[in-house]
Amino acid sequence: MKAWIVLMVALSLPMVAVAEEAEEGAAKVSYITLSPPFVGNYGLDGSSKLKVYKADISLRVSGAEAAKAVKANDPLIRNQLVGLFTQQTSESLGSVEAKEKLRQEALKQIRQVMTDETGKPMIDDLLFNNLIVQ
Repeated sequence: MKAWIVLMVALSLPMVAVAEEAEEGAAKVSYITLSPPFVGNYGLDGSSKLKVYKADISLRVSGAEAAKAVKANDPLIRNQLVGLFTQQTSESLGSVEAKEKLRQEALKQIRQVMTDETGKPMIDDLLFNNLIVQ
């Protein structure tokens, strides 16, 4: 019986080591909230009605290196997003489909910024935690 227990323990040790190596090799997913939220005017087409947006955005990245790079390039990322938001119209923010298209365009532009700055896109996804338009 003792031999059986020793054999089972001996056989299970390599499995534990392999599982620990897999966990160490996997990149940790992080969500970085761009703070403060984005607030501004959009659709400046000469109409008398003031149009305002507020966007709370988080970026999903994998690994500590990507998180550090995003934080280092935060001002450039924010500038790109502000430019994108101010170009929007009531139609481009008026439906769920239009907001998804905006999210995809924002992700594309942020990935381009990160590629220009670091050589890699670094951003896995862009999420609107909150998007309010008036």
